[in-house]
Amino acid sequence: MRIIFIILFAIATQAGFIHAQDRQIPPEKPKLIIGIVISEMRYDYMNRYWDKFGDGGFRRLAENGTFCRNTHHDYLIAESSTGFASITTGAYPDGHGMVSDFWYDRLKDEIIYSISDKDVNTVGGAFESGQFSPKNLQCSSLSDELKISNKFRSKVLSISLDPRAAIISGGHTANGAYWYDDMSGKWITSSYYTDSLPAWVNQFNDKRIVDIYLQKTWEPLLAMDKYDESLEDENGYESGLKGQKKFPYDLEALSGMKRNKTDYGILKYTPFGNTYTKDMAITSMVSEELGMDDYTDFLFLNFAAGAYASNFYNSWSVEMQDIYVRLDQEIEHLLNFVDQEIGLKNVLFYVTAENALANDPSYLLDKQIPSGYFNYNAALSLLKTYLNVIYGKGDWIRFYYAQQIYLNSNLIEDSKISFQEFEDRIARFMIQFEGVSKVLTSNDLMKN
Repeated sequence: MRIIFIILFAIATQAGFIHAQDRQIPPEKPKLIIGIVISEMRYDYMNRYWDKFGDGGFRRLAENGTFCRNTHHDYLIAESSTGFASITTGAYPDGHGMVSDFWYDRLKDEIIYSISDKDVNTVGGAFESGQFSPKNLQCSSLSDELKISNKFRSKVLSISLDPRAAIISGGHTANGAYWYDDMSGKWITSSYYTDSLPAWVNQFNDKRIVDIYLQKTWEPLLAMDKYDESLEDENGYESGLKGQKKFPYDLEALSGMKRNKTDYGILKYTPFGNTYTKDMAITSMVSEELGMDDYTDFLFLNFAAGAYASNFYNSWSVEMQDIYVRLDQEIEHLLNFVDQEIGLKNVLFYVTAENALANDPSYLLDKQIPSGYFNYNAALSLLKTYLNVIYGKGDWIRFYYAQQIYLNSNLIEDSKISFQEFEDRIARFMIQFEGVSKVLTSNDLMKN
């Protein structure tokens, strides 16, 4: 269970400034809903970076909307697919089916990626970048229900660097879901939605804005001494982007280190990935004329650069803080654009996160705070050896992912072993490992 934050914002402004006397009662039915999910954003970032944010972004949302500081989704595995699905449907994993990013399908004897769909093809990009759809989402989403309510007159678009966010957030009936192709630096989709990219997407891709961003040098937006909420720029708790751990980052050089070909994937790990997402969002609003008729439209927008960067930088890094300080400016730009084109009183925003970046266990340990890593590879190796000694050599464990051990039920049944006894023995073995507080068997879950 993770604590997340939600900001709801629907208010009119004058001359770009918020004042109490400027507030107007928004219409009962908004012309446009913009759902923003900031991947792995922690609630405490709002407080930690508050003084570094400007007046027009996060602070504008929090001070003039409804700021929910202690909101919970009560489920165990806080993975991205699970979070996106819970936000967009309002259901828990047992209802929407996105129990994690990957799971083991016993009938097919294969590992399933939450959005994989071999029956569809990539549209606009590399073959392996787009065989995705929301077919594993087992219930309707908020935008699905919106479209059903008005005979599918509402337009629904979903945009993210991450295909999971774009596809799951858009629901089953999105008019378009677009994500970033690492191979080409273009926005792409799948044949689930369309046979060809709309002209406006092709025109946006053809501008090659991505090449402009990859010619930049990523430097701190503020003076380095202003990042006093973070650790020193180079520290022992980060691996760094392609091994580089401190500013400045020459993106042209870093993106060209891959066999003399441009590595467009680099963009996702920098604040310019969020900027490129915002650029695409604004273009989509103009091109699809969102919020311009009597039927409420829906735009799902995911800013994912922070989540990608967390693979190399911890939650206390200067790089992470810089990403959020810059994102604050992107949100300000987005709010100003929406105010000018549609009017903020006609738009409902919500801002939240699908999960949160944990503190680095190594950093906590160095500060003498109880923490650590669970070495599941070593634990599973010992478990398999133990089972081979007790029951004879066999492929007793089929798959492990996200704290879940999938057993070979066919082998257990063929060996005439009590399944409950087998599970109980594993539970007693696993509970002995440091870092494991509780083990639940499938029988436990069925009975409670």
